[in-house]
Amino acid sequence: MKNIKRYYKGAVWLKLIVTSLLVGFLSCTLSISLKHITEHFEDNLLERIVPNKLYLLIFPLIGFTVIYFLRHYLFKGKENKGIKEVFDSVESGKNLPSYKIPSHFVNGLITVGFGGSTGIEVSTVVSTAAIGNIAYKKERFLKKYKTELICAGVAAGITALFSSPLAGLLFAYEVISRRLSKSFIIATVLSVSVAYGLLLVLDEPPLFHVTINFWKWTAIPYFIVLGIIAGLNSVYLTKCVLLIKKQFFKLQKQSHRIILGAFMLSLILLFLPQLYGDGYHAIKENLETANTLSLTLPITAVIIAIIIIKPIITSVTLGAGGDGGVFAPSIFIGAFLGLLVALLVNTFFNAAVIPLNFMIVGMAAMLSASIHAPLTSLFLVCGVIGDYTLFVPLLIVCYIAKITSKRICSYNVYTYKEKLIHAG
Repeated sequence: MKNIKRYYKGAVWLKLIVTSLLVGFLSCTLSISLKHITEHFEDNLLERIVPNKLYLLIFPLIGFTVIYFLRHYLFKGKENKGIKEVFDSVESGKNLPSYKIPSHFVNGLITVGFGGSTGIEVSTVVSTAAIGNIAYKKERFLKKYKTELICAGVAAGITALFSSPLAGLLFAYEVISRRLSKSFIIATVLSVSVAYGLLLVLDEPPLFHVTINFWKWTAIPYFIVLGIIAGLNSVYLTKCVLLIKKQFFKLQKQSHRIILGAFMLSLILLFLPQLYGDGYHAIKENLETANTLSLTLPITAVIIAIIIIKPIITSVTLGAGGDGGVFAPSIFIGAFLGLLVALLVNTFFNAAVIPLNFMIVGMAAMLSASIHAPLTSLFLVCGVIGDYTLFVPLLIVCYIAKITSKRICSYNVYTYKEKLIHAG
């Protein structure tokens, strides 16, 4: 009898190991594909906009309209609800249907490619979670490992997007599971190992090409200030998304949401084309010139406008039916917030800080405050630049930003509904 039980247990663990490896491979493949296809579309459409800004008047309308018809006719009118769908699946026992894979893949691609001011991170998270969900349903032995396999898919997807296996593991733990177990560690570590191995084989470069030479201990007080400001800004981002989406949902007809959203998006992009798509193109440009910038009135006005308007345009994108979340917007806002703080303290306090470093730290701070996941944000940003020189200031600022954010607002965009349920 003991031998039978031991054999059964061994067979279950073996199936979990094999399934985790497969989920990791499939999730990584999907993530890399979505990343490169979206980059291709976004870059090519941006090239059309440079000589002729009139394209900005039609691209958002085309994107929202296509998404509406796909959702209405191909996906039978079922809306995408972002990471909350993953929470529901993990906590309430609901399943993520298989159509979530093509739905989020296609809608995320079209949203960002045609100017929607968000990112593909949430699309990646939900579609890779659906891969893990399908895997657990296919085998009776794996019924009790649903959360582990969903987290395996998500961890591999995040690893592939940001070239950071630790960010993938920590995101699965800090944001999705929030529970640690032997089966969780085995499933996620194996899936992330496959994903990272595939990244090495494909020679995937970091998202941002920068060289961090050093940082100064005298900059710590200013990093702390940046963390506090990022925490405050994350609350503004959260409130914007929740309020503006609520106003859009008051419009009964989806056609009205599309027209209003496309009009607002086009109008804002005409004045601030940096907000087109995920905005990573604008971050890359400013990373290259950050250390040579001087604080002038036009530069200050543009950066402040970007910080204030980005949450609004992201919220409009989501309210009009676009696919995405606050992941990429947080990274984008944080980069420009860090740049502004560095330029201000250098100009008015003669601080002699390095603006490039503040852009990097700002990304992590804002992301940490927005999703309440400091370790994920730390390793994610180290992954996207391929450098750990700023590890200490990143660690300090990520926790300061998160604490500031949670002191003011206990929930974020992903946990808002959850909090309401508990409160009621």
